[in-house]
Amino acid sequence: MSEIYQMAGHLIRRLNQISVSVFAERMAREGFDFTPVQFAALSTVDANPGLDQATLAGLIAHDRATLGGVVDRLEHKALVKRCVSRTDRRARELYLTAKGAKMLALLKPIVADLQADILIGLNEKEKFQMMKLLEKATSAGNELSRAPLLPARVS
Repeated sequence: MSEIYQMAGHLIRRLNQISVSVFAERMAREGFDFTPVQFAALSTVDANPGLDQATLAGLIAHDRATLGGVVDRLEHKALVKRCVSRTDRRARELYLTAKGAKMLALLKPIVADLQADILIGLNEKEKFQMMKLLEKATSAGNELSRAPLLPARVS
């Protein structure tokens, strides 16, 4: 057996593949055209109405260029709207639309439910431990990321 099967990077990449596959399959089964990043963006805009794209990118640890396309697709689906900032005319604030709020309400239970399939094979105690270890490792390595998670700015 190749040594890669004992390497954290390989196993994490595989778990990410599994996670994205489970998400895509469940969304398709439920009749939704949605990606994990779109869900993260929609959830974060809901929790932080009026934030700008750069802040959104930092809050979900995604690169700004890719996130621009994600927001474009969400806007095209009429789930978010961009408004000119009242404090900086160059900036655009993001808000959930009524349709976006309804969509998010439909998606949240589906996404919550599919989490169990991502860590299939682990019992509840192991899932709790895995989540704590993932949180610890991602927090410690945050600054090593090309798109680190950035804390929300306090206004």
